[in-house]
Amino acid sequence: MARAARDLGFEVHVATRVVAGGDAIRAEGFVLHEVPFARGRLSPLAALKAVRAIHQIHREVKPAISHHVALQASVLASLAALGRDVVCLNALTGFGYAFTSDDPKARLIRPVLARLLKILLVHGENVALVQNPDDFATLIGLGIPAERVRTIAGSGVDLERFAPSAEPAEPIVIGFAGRLLRDKGVHTLVAAHQSARHQLLSLRLEIAGEPDGANPTSIAPEVLDKWRRLPGVSLRGQVADIAQFWRGVHIAVLPSRREGLPKSMIEAAACGRPMIAADVPGCREVVVHDVTGIVVPADDVAALAVAIRWLSESRELRKQYGIAARELAVRKFGAPAIAKQVGALYQHLSKIRDARH
Repeated sequence: MARAARDLGFEVHVATRVVAGGDAIRAEGFVLHEVPFARGRLSPLAALKAVRAIHQIHREVKPAISHHVALQASVLASLAALGRDVVCLNALTGFGYAFTSDDPKARLIRPVLARLLKILLVHGENVALVQNPDDFATLIGLGIPAERVRTIAGSGVDLERFAPSAEPAEPIVIGFAGRLLRDKGVHTLVAAHQSARHQLLSLRLEIAGEPDGANPTSIAPEVLDKWRRLPGVSLRGQVADIAQFWRGVHIAVLPSRREGLPKSMIEAAACGRPMIAADVPGCREVVVHDVTGIVVPADDVAALAVAIRWLSESRELRKQYGIAARELAVRKFGAPAIAKQVGALYQHLSKIRDARH
């Protein structure tokens, strides 16, 4: 999205927490600002420090558009923009732990966040950006006017890097890529894999990703140790080349409880891999039942195990779904198509601001 803005002639500044990769951001021609931001941290003091830092950037840069990515950043940066002559684009890439989990903490903060979003998203000329129709409907349900919400399907996938390839030799490998969270359905996946192995003894499960200490549903180290000892399970940790990871599996699986738009499934689709996912918001935009893959009820171990066995035993079905998945990725999620939509939205928001002057 930043590249799309740059290519339209905008001067692009990136404000974020910097741990690594700062040079790569600058190499794109973007101006980098470091913000003391920690995703998932609820400390009022930490939030205030982030808001102050972003407010200072606004004072120095005087941006026409401030694009905030994800729920927490949208709240903090919109607060920082109050009183500034800027149009905020709040990109809600999913509603996260607060709206997905049934934990007591999530139930406690959900109504507070919902009210805050309603206030911030309709302030001034601010606009919300979502990635799927379900999230669009959620915002409308919160009282956000429909004309203040836009939908763009993700931030685009590199169709050359994530190119289709022939499936690897057997045994069948199913792959998961993402944060290791209960809300991503990893427990369900591991249990379903072990169940499917009763009939497919050689079936393997490759899990790419790390726990996320900022998320209360992060999987505990002792659980991961237990999984490492299970037959046919491999925990790969952080994978440097995710395209290579998808080329090494036969089936991509994501039994998540909710997504904005799952980047892992989009990349797997671009690689021509058949998919299995939970029938939940976000996932069903990529995994179309009996077209690009199979959808099953969330948290249903038995149904997921059946889907894994069914797809593992049919090379023809895997090929059929894989071809359709690649076609969908090119048509709907490719970087050029997304850049065109993002560019049009930036130009529209810029005109709104210019009309006030």
